[in-house]
Amino acid sequence: MPVIETREIEALSKTALMRHGAEEWIAASVADAIREAEATGNRICGLYYLESYCQQLETGRVKGGAVPGVTRPRPGSVRVDARFGFAQAAFEKALPEAIAACRENGTASLAVCHAHTCTSLGYFTGQIARAGLIGLGLTNATPIVAPPGGSTRVIGTNPIAFSVPDGEGGIAMQFDQSTTTVALGKITMAKAAGEAIPEGWAVDKDGNPTTDPEAALGGSLVSMGGYKGWGFGLMAELLAAGLTGGLASQDVKPLKAPEGAPHDLGQFYLLIDPGMSEHFAARLARVAEGVAANEGARMPGQGRREATSVEVPDALWSQLRALAGQA
Repeated sequence: MPVIETREIEALSKTALMRHGAEEWIAASVADAIREAEATGNRICGLYYLESYCQQLETGRVKGGAVPGVTRPRPGSVRVDARFGFAQAAFEKALPEAIAACRENGTASLAVCHAHTCTSLGYFTGQIARAGLIGLGLTNATPIVAPPGGSTRVIGTNPIAFSVPDGEGGIAMQFDQSTTTVALGKITMAKAAGEAIPEGWAVDKDGNPTTDPEAALGGSLVSMGGYKGWGFGLMAELLAAGLTGGLASQDVKPLKAPEGAPHDLGQFYLLIDPGMSEHFAARLARVAEGVAANEGARMPGQGRREATSVEVPDALWSQLRALAGQA
């Protein structure tokens, strides 16, 4: 398994995206997200998706030249129409306006409308935190979760991400998690590897617990904490779809299918200026102190570091080079 510098992964990903129809600045935005995912060990959101991006650029399922349109319909509300392009590019265009709105008003919302899957929400809320603001992000996805006790899929894994600034241009705390026990990608990766999954991750089509990833994909993932996780998933659904005009999960087609209608997903972000309260920094420090008093415990995301080089499976490395025209 070769060890590859993450900057090389980024450069080859950008080349691959451009070869398949993405404008250079858009390809650069998406490639940066791939690099960060690989550098932080979030492999499901990195090169795992690149082939799909390239295929969908060729078929037009994602628009590689879409120019996002940014508006501010209210003082604290920013909207960006991704126009069926990549979420990373739309967010990049809208973030400066959202930051300005938050600094002016104390809080602001950013609705990313009609976008391709954003993959990793923490990539976006992390940028908000590095700008000195608290960031909360939510999105939805293809339907894979039935209500507790039910069997009909209604919502997706519907992740939530939350990032808190450290006051020095970094991130003091960050979590990025699906509202299911695990992300869907872990099930599909287990299936591809011919491995079983732990009990408690999913149920089959009849609602019975299963360790078979294929049966899980034909059934439903389990909401984390039962009804509690289900409630968070519904919250993400209503904000991500209802406040952006994106599709409800029930209407979202499989995200990695090469052809078909654009994803048309929404992402919804809240930006909060911690400077609204003179107590925020002290309370953050106090909570972090309490966590650190427990041996081996840490704040979510604390000590998170980006590797400068990572192992890439042989098949994935060959695929990357082929997509970039270097095979």
